[in-house]
Amino acid sequence: MGWFGNRRKRNRQMAAVDIAPARARFRLFGGRRYLNNESYFLPKDGTEINRLDFQHYLLRYMLRGNYAAPIGQPHSILDVGSGTGRWAREMAQQFPRANVIGLDLVAPPPDPVDSDQRPQNYSFVQGNVIDGLPFAEGTFGFVHQRLLVAGIPLARWPGVAVELLRVTRPGGWVELVEAIPATGGPAMNQLREWLVGSGLPRGVDIRTTHQIGQYLRDAGAQRIVYRELNVPLGRVGGRVGQMMETNYYSLHEAIRGLIVGQGIATAEMFDATMARARQEIAAGQYVWPYYLAYGQRPI
Repeated sequence: MGWFGNRRKRNRQMAAVDIAPARARFRLFGGRRYLNNESYFLPKDGTEINRLDFQHYLLRYMLRGNYAAPIGQPHSILDVGSGTGRWAREMAQQFPRANVIGLDLVAPPPDPVDSDQRPQNYSFVQGNVIDGLPFAEGTFGFVHQRLLVAGIPLARWPGVAVELLRVTRPGGWVELVEAIPATGGPAMNQLREWLVGSGLPRGVDIRTTHQIGQYLRDAGAQRIVYRELNVPLGRVGGRVGQMMETNYYSLHEAIRGLIVGQGIATAEMFDATMARARQEIAAGQYVWPYYLAYGQRPI
């Protein structure tokens, strides 16, 4: 999937765009770069870019496509929390007549010199959904937001759902995909506790993801479809399970520096717990719960 092989290249790209005036936005924990003074608590660096691209391919394989809502042929698409821009760019290629916009706190890395150019119908806008989306009401036929729970404070979720629906045209669709930390053996549960604890100082509670369908309903969406996806974790789940296991380890390694830096656990405690979690996953049968919800703005 290009995750491991492109790591060094991605790190060089991120370093190239991290110009001096922007460095005040970031802080380093354990060699990883995190946003400063933002609710989003996962890293923003080259290693995380690689993980997010890998995760994109995993979800696309798992969901058998890039979306589930019956969107037809939308003329405009918005990806909120676009990360690497991979999803938005693929949608721009799939819908060449649509105007596709990716929105995130940080711009995605520049394309490698030897890569294909970005689709002409794709563009990036810097912004934060918590502060409001910089678009007029009813702009988009399809609004997509995926795995952004690490950046939305619990108290702001209802307002975010309202904002997503606001920029969707009547008859258009909003789709959300989120996950909740996996439970399992004692070590896995300890990692879950630390992962949850990493977001709480910023008001973020990643245990709220099972409510995304209700958030859409409360915002006024109709024809809501809600699915719980218990994704296998580990070799017992075949290809998806092994890919999800890789993503599980890399996600927790992504917050290792933050956990240690915040004093939630020592580096030795974290590493020992991670090693035991690997043993638990290898010997057990666990799932990582994901949730998908989509709804239509009333006509």
